Amino acid sequence: MLVNAIGADHLSGIEEETDIYEAFAPHVDTTNISISTDTPPGKRPSLKSFQDVQGLIQQGKKRETKIVLRENSWSTNSPIRSQLWPALCAQHHVGKTMLDGFYWDMVNQVFGTTELPDKPIMLPPFVDSTHCLPYHLTRKGRAVADRVVSVLGYACPDITYSPTLYPITSILLHFMSEEECYHCMASLVAPKEKVFITQTKLLYEVTWKTVMQVAKKHAKSSVNYLSSLCNGKKPESIFMDWCWWILGGLPFPHLVRVMDCFFHEGIKVFYRVSLAILILFHKHATASNSELDADTIKNDIDNALPKFCKNIPVSPTKLLRTAFSIRALSSTYISRVFLKTEMLLKSKSLLSGTKQLVRSRSSDNLPTSQSQINVQMMSHTLTIREGAHSPDVRVLSMGVFPIQAIKTKVCDQDTLFTLWSWLPVRITMYQPVLLYTTEEHGCSLTTFYVRVEQHEPTLLMIKTCNNEVFGAYCSSRWYERNLKDDRGQRQAYFGTGETFLFSLYPERAKYPWVGIEGDTGLGHASELFMAADSKMITIGGGEGQAIWMDENIRFGKTDRCQTFNNPPLCASGDFEIRVLEVYGFVGA
Repeated sequence: MLVNAIGADHLSGIEEETDIYEAFAPHVDTTNISISTDTPPGKRPSLKSFQDVQGLIQQGKKRETKIVLRENSWSTNSPIRSQLWPALCAQHHVGKTMLDGFYWDMVNQVFGTTELPDKPIMLPPFVDSTHCLPYHLTRKGRAVADRVVSVLGYACPDITYSPTLYPITSILLHFMSEEECYHCMASLVAPKEKVFITQTKLLYEVTWKTVMQVAKKHAKSSVNYLSSLCNGKKPESIFMDWCWWILGGLPFPHLVRVMDCFFHEGIKVFYRVSLAILILFHKHATASNSELDADTIKNDIDNALPKFCKNIPVSPTKLLRTAFSIRALSSTYISRVFLKTEMLLKSKSLLSGTKQLVRSRSSDNLPTSQSQINVQMMSHTLTIREGAHSPDVRVLSMGVFPIQAIKTKVCDQDTLFTLWSWLPVRITMYQPVLLYTTEEHGCSLTTFYVRVEQHEPTLLMIKTCNNEVFGAYCSSRWYERNLKDDRGQRQAYFGTGETFLFSLYPERAKYPWVGIEGDTGLGHASELFMAADSKMITIGGGEGQAIWMDENIRFGKTDRCQTFNNPPLCASGDFEIRVLEVYGFVGA
């Protein structure tokens, strides 16, 4: 039903209608909000309360929370969201809880007043003006959304392109206050683990290409059908707008139910819903009684899916069931496709005409002031020069935290900065911490695992008795050596294409995954990143092992391998380990 625009006093005697004013925030125009309960006539659903969900969140029962959110079809005007959504977002928050009044202090700092300005607010450059979707916000509500997004831009200067940030802010404001909305958005742009909102053009491109790749496997017939109607045009242009099928196309009741799940599970919910839209579109377009015919779709192929979404012929419950019943679509698989796509796109921007990775010395790749402090904390494995030196003890200032950096030898900064420039940019923002060193913790693989296995990523560095220095950036936890496949067997190799090898002395070189340059002809041999058991550690495989170490962390060997196409990392191939050190990154 549609709630008519009549005064609240006229509704005072009608319990069903008054609920809508209790459910939505004051800056929402409820006139045209369609209320969907997804319940058959005569039946009252047994829905979970906020206290039920809160209890699951507090107990850390993420899977049970996920199931409840997927299965409980709260009506669009249910008051539960004013408590539920802030609680779901808060569980992703990193660091200390924001103090009461923090947001208003920020508003004062940015605008000089907490009063809403009469003139339009200048939005940050990361906002896409064509997708500032207000949904059902009033004029005042839109000004509030503008202000929240502007303060976020001030607080998070690293955001460079984020078209979905504004519409997600608008959706939140339908069910909560301005201050609560800001706290939710602050948690979503810098979450503990999951991805909610992409914040660069590169990652925005990665998302639509990920959806396209996943759809080719899990909605194959739908993609083939769309491709056949493209009149020779590449289907990429259709997938570029994938997130607007959801955020800009779905009716508000459908969108609200999608967001119930999104605020807990992250962007993978959008991936699944986009595939469900493709599957349902294909099903209805090819049905015998369909109003959609091939010619109509062909003539306006770019708008075919958005138009379908606006009049989607299924309920919110049916849409979510279709999305979550897609088989064999795991988060691990999606993450693998996402990372591989990201690596390929990054490599294209770094490749020169000779197809070699350019070691940029631009400001994009040089360490920031924070990273320079982090580099200084690296200990003596990186000190490749010979000669005895007394320990050099300094107190460095990192913001308000003094850090004592102890180095047994002096290393030229260019070497350190070279290594730092090879790390993924996001990792250079974190403080390195020494997790394991043979000089302090002994030469034992068991101790290595105890101290290192739960950290991701890690930087592993070896100094041989011949003073060669080399190592590897390991993208996944060493604990993954214990994970089992669908048949209950341990997987021999694990890790991702972000793993790379490097040599620092006598040669300086980085050896990235061969898949970065699109070399997929090697098949399985090109994806042998990391392997480990109680007897050894291996990095890189395929016709040789790039780094292999024994259980006593004393002897090792290095060969060329197909995963990284590297030469042996030391001249003799076999080596004796003088020092092994492993670093983690605080907060990564």
